[in-house]
Amino acid sequence: MSIDRATQHQNGSAATAHLLDPGPGEAQDAGYERGLGGRQVQMIAIGGAIGVGLFMGAGANIQKAGPSIVLMYALAGAVVYAIMRAFGELLLYRPVSGSFAEYAREFLGPFFGYATGWTYWLNWVVTGMAELTAAAIYIHYWCPGIPQWCSALGFLLLLFGANLISVKIFGEVEFWFSMVKVTAILGMIVIGLGILTFGFSTVGETASVTHLWEFGGFFPHGIGSSLMTLQGVMFAYLGVELVGVTAGESKDPAKTLPKAIKTLPWRIGIFYVGSLLVVLSLVSWSEFGAGESPFVHAFTRIGLPLAGGIVNLVVLTAALSSCNSGMYSTGRMLRDLAANRQAPRALARLNSRQSPATGIAVSATVMGFGVVLNYLVPQKAFGYVVSVATVAGIWTWSMILLSHIRYRRAVRAGRLPVSSFPAPAGSLFSWVALAFLGFVVVLMSLDQDSRISLGVGAGWLAALTAGWFVLKWRRPEQA
Repeated sequence: MSIDRATQHQNGSAATAHLLDPGPGEAQDAGYERGLGGRQVQMIAIGGAIGVGLFMGAGANIQKAGPSIVLMYALAGAVVYAIMRAFGELLLYRPVSGSFAEYAREFLGPFFGYATGWTYWLNWVVTGMAELTAAAIYIHYWCPGIPQWCSALGFLLLLFGANLISVKIFGEVEFWFSMVKVTAILGMIVIGLGILTFGFSTVGETASVTHLWEFGGFFPHGIGSSLMTLQGVMFAYLGVELVGVTAGESKDPAKTLPKAIKTLPWRIGIFYVGSLLVVLSLVSWSEFGAGESPFVHAFTRIGLPLAGGIVNLVVLTAALSSCNSGMYSTGRMLRDLAANRQAPRALARLNSRQSPATGIAVSATVMGFGVVLNYLVPQKAFGYVVSVATVAGIWTWSMILLSHIRYRRAVRAGRLPVSSFPAPAGSLFSWVALAFLGFVVVLMSLDQDSRISLGVGAGWLAALTAGWFVLKWRRPEQA
């Protein structure tokens, strides 16, 4: 589909034009069941970005940046909101399940749709590996004798089985998974504020907001060191765009999607900035380190009965929830690619419960590589997959922003209708967000641990390009 195709909208409504001339994305959505209600989409949106990036990854980031990590999460959150407002405008212009790939295909060309679809698939497959790794580490909290790879394999098989269920069941499972995460974070904030106010528990006498500047200042290692954490911070926000993947299976996307996106600022303010401010006020930032959840550490130090174990159970739930969402999204993305003849046609099949079972099976199989990493390098597995997932996520977000910029240009030229959910300031914030993502890539190139991910990303793009030329040779009409 090209941008010129949409000139049919000029003198009529977008909805009418889509009914008359559905594109590949709309056509492949027809097989899905629109089984996700408003409350499910809302909770998927709220819980989608609450995973190991916050619960576990924050430990390493706090170690590098100290209390200033709160500012890094707030800065990155503002950029992510700009990305989601751009995405929201596109979603209300044309809501489809393979949204990222479809918009890149329409506004940037067939190759970018193909590359974005496969890269988003890679993003969630690798993120799933990170979630499985984190879940295995959380199990180690209770059962240190169980090998990390065994736990990762067990969770992989469990979630694969769950994802073969209908989308209604998926939505209900995710609703309650997300409810656990949201309730737990709110509970931790309330308990933390109670300790800061009334001084109860074993850390009550030392807990204070002065922890934010007492131990070496707000930037204990300098601003440069704080900026270097942006890679890990951006990883924490991967998943906010998942709400767009639900577009093809939402009962009323025109109503539920804008509402989900509009609530993003307060979600960032409460679940990221608010929770970290409380945790860093309870315990000195110097006590936290990589490889452990700062939330588990802080609430274990509080000394409340079973507090550490309860928090550990919550973060385990968060990891499994995020991995479950990853399997959901990768199956849908593979189906979109197959519907556009950019992946094997078998991946377009739905099972009797209207789930893309073949695509889910392929994704779960590749996620199994994370089990191998947990066997070979259990101490480094999480860091490796985080950096690769961040590169893939930055590509996806960049394609959303570039597609939005091209869409706004087409609207100004009168070739496309105005979306019912326009982004503030038009495409200005999209340019700012795009520059910020470029800055994060530069920072990654300066970090020895992250540099390998850029090499993996370059190799992935080379492989995609080679695959594209094979597709052009076999199907010249794809170009």
